[in-house]
Amino acid sequence: MSDDAILSLNGLVIGYNEPLCKPITLEVRPGEIIAILGSSGIGKTTLVRTIAGLVRPLEGDFDLHVERRGGLGYIPQRLGLVRHATVAHNVSLGARLNIPWSRTMFKERKERTYDAIRTLGIEEKASEPVRRLSGGQQRRVATARTLAQRPQLMLADEFLGELDQHNVDIVLGAVQGLVSKGTAVIMVEHHEDNAKEFATRVWEIKDKCFYDMSIEEWEIHSLKGEEE
Repeated sequence: MSDDAILSLNGLVIGYNEPLCKPITLEVRPGEIIAILGSSGIGKTTLVRTIAGLVRPLEGDFDLHVERRGGLGYIPQRLGLVRHATVAHNVSLGARLNIPWSRTMFKERKERTYDAIRTLGIEEKASEPVRRLSGGQQRRVATARTLAQRPQLMLADEFLGELDQHNVDIVLGAVQGLVSKGTAVIMVEHHEDNAKEFATRVWEIKDKCFYDMSIEEWEIHSLKGEEE
């Protein structure tokens, strides 16, 4: 693995009883934004869940070079929020993950929490229980939680769902702030326009084959597919 890679997949085969695609070997470096594309049920979520350590690979392995506490951020499809707790409490759970013990840690946690809440434009909802929020607002809370965590690698499974274009722009702008500081992002995405706007790299799963392309290569590949 290269010295600057934060994730290395080594002949990784994903799936449950049967492989969902051919073995995957590749590296991810800081600041990359990777969109995973493919039809429903093709294996996109399984790939993300495998990298998150929630699904065991059928073959191969992967090396994750991030801090053990707080280095990996994960936004699942169901968001993983504490529905009876407030927005601020949920976001603070991310802030707590990688701030070491010190006399000022509580102040830093609070600052990170409210900075993330303001960045996602949900400050007026800070004291609201999550269960009272709309689906789109809950997705912004989940993003704010990861923003407060400041992970080295962020995994996101359809985290832009239920958002109109205005809120997509807010969320992507917030995540771009993390990327500018070196965070790598791997996101499952159904809307190709979001991939074109935000991603620097595309992983596409199709007919049990895995394709790893730069965004420019993928756009050329897509145009050829349309012509055919």
